[in-house]
Amino acid sequence: MKILIVTDAWEPQVNGVVRTLKQTRHELTQMGHTVELLTPQEFKTFPCPTYPEIRLSWRPGRKIAARIATFAPDAIHIATEGPLGLAARKYCIRNKLPFTTAYHSRFPEYVNLRFRLPLSWTYAWLTRFHNAAEATMAPTRVVVDDLKARGFTKTVMWSRGVDLDLFKPGSRERLQTRKPIFVYVGRVAVEKNVEAFLALDLPGSKWVCGDGPAAAALRAKYPQVNWLGVLGQQELAAVYNAADVFVFPSKTDTFGLVLLEAMACGCPVAAYPVTGPIDVIGPDGPGALKDDLKSACLAALTIDRTEVRRFAERYSWAAASRQFLSHLHPFTPHAQAESRLASEVAG
Repeated sequence: MKILIVTDAWEPQVNGVVRTLKQTRHELTQMGHTVELLTPQEFKTFPCPTYPEIRLSWRPGRKIAARIATFAPDAIHIATEGPLGLAARKYCIRNKLPFTTAYHSRFPEYVNLRFRLPLSWTYAWLTRFHNAAEATMAPTRVVVDDLKARGFTKTVMWSRGVDLDLFKPGSRERLQTRKPIFVYVGRVAVEKNVEAFLALDLPGSKWVCGDGPAAAALRAKYPQVNWLGVLGQQELAAVYNAADVFVFPSKTDTFGLVLLEAMACGCPVAAYPVTGPIDVIGPDGPGALKDDLKSACLAALTIDRTEVRRFAERYSWAAASRQFLSHLHPFTPHAQAESRLASEVAG
């Protein structure tokens, strides 16, 4: 099957959406499918207001139409709601082509934190965007149910995975600071609630791996914290292994791929008991989920790293990609037959 994925999130961004799409493309290619991605790298772009590292495509409509016509896909998936996603959606509706979408992050909550825009306004716009699709894929059952309660009409679950060959137990020597070592990995932005971690009175030392619009101010405010910036995946695996606890302070993530990466390396997680951590780890999994984040951090120190790794092994990118494939809505006869088969395999 020829599959076109349209995404406004792409390199040089380092985030869960980009990693998910890259892994999904890899798995689908391994299955014998042809996958092309339409990304901002093909277009003139401008920086996103308040978030300059995110590049938004400028007037992509004509080029989107030409690329779709040239590639002649069997199925179209729109991963994001930005300029490329909007242009692809318009093309599909105009040409009566079915398409699917994905809900990767709690965008209304992010906008509310940054600009105080009422949640109801943003959700109303998102509902209109996604309800034109044949299916909207969300990463957990809780998020699926949440979206349905807000008026999304065709929501299905598309889970996530982790590369267990890359993220695995190994040397614990990467971070040579006072133990215990607490680590945060991810975007440094207000919606990630990073300061809730940095402000904790914890023994040992703290590390932050990542960058973002709040990084400069937080570096200045917390000079005792160690900062590594954005790292490649091999380096991240070494950091997860060196950490005694992975701290995930976000209350707005829909999943949190970094949770799986840390656990695959045997690093226990400390987080709030909210959507994302509670869906991935569960109340009885190998992590400490508490309303008091300091208590969660201290409790996580006692968790057996072998059990943490064993828990992570249940997540597979191959299974997640088969699930993605089963939700596509192809518009050519041979691809429809492939899709039905994928649905049976995905279960």
